[in-house]
Amino acid sequence: MANSTSFFSSGGKDIAILIDPDKFSSDRIVALKKAVEKFRPSYFFVGGSLLISGDLDETIQILKKHFNLPVLIFPGDHSQVSSHADGILFLTLLSGRNPEYLAGQQVKAAPAIKKSKISVIPVAYLLIDGGRITTVQYITQSIPLPADKPEIIISTALAGQFMGMHAVYLETGSGALRSVSPEIIAMVKKNIDIPLIVGGGIKSQEEIENLFEAGADVIVLGTIIEESFK
Repeated sequence: MANSTSFFSSGGKDIAILIDPDKFSSDRIVALKKAVEKFRPSYFFVGGSLLISGDLDETIQILKKHFNLPVLIFPGDHSQVSSHADGILFLTLLSGRNPEYLAGQQVKAAPAIKKSKISVIPVAYLLIDGGRITTVQYITQSIPLPADKPEIIISTALAGQFMGMHAVYLETGSGALRSVSPEIIAMVKKNIDIPLIVGGGIKSQEEIENLFEAGADVIVLGTIIEESFK
């Protein structure tokens, strides 16, 4: 098992491309190769709030076949575990108060993760209001943290660090009207000592650069990649 802290580092400027198995298939490899050439990611994240027709194992194997990049599972629930991946983000939805996503899903996933022998990266997952109800908000039945209350976001991120998480993930959700603001990113980064991951609603290269400048260590691109598949 690889060192769970080896994937992310504070002060880094890494891109992760998020692949939802429901929205990806082998015939989209050409489009994905162009996206990889454009954004030069350091890793793939694979997973989704719902897996209806997609196959997690197959998607990971396709990515491993065509790209020499680590593949990390970004799970939507306890069933999204695969021994073909390099690691898994062991997410705790600290922004919500639904016990199923604070401990329930994690307990259910633990035996399969141990059996898979993949690296485990404990991550404090914070859903931030992005201007509309997203799939993750609906599925988890949790209220996002208000974007205009930075003190709550900072306190929640700090709690994640003190609980032993290896990274904080600020997320507005797939299809959000806006991403996490550079101001919030800067304030959170100033107050934590672990890597900061940011995703949701990111639509342009300029926005990516602004979020890195604000203090993001890893930026996750999902919707902007899915647009290239159309």
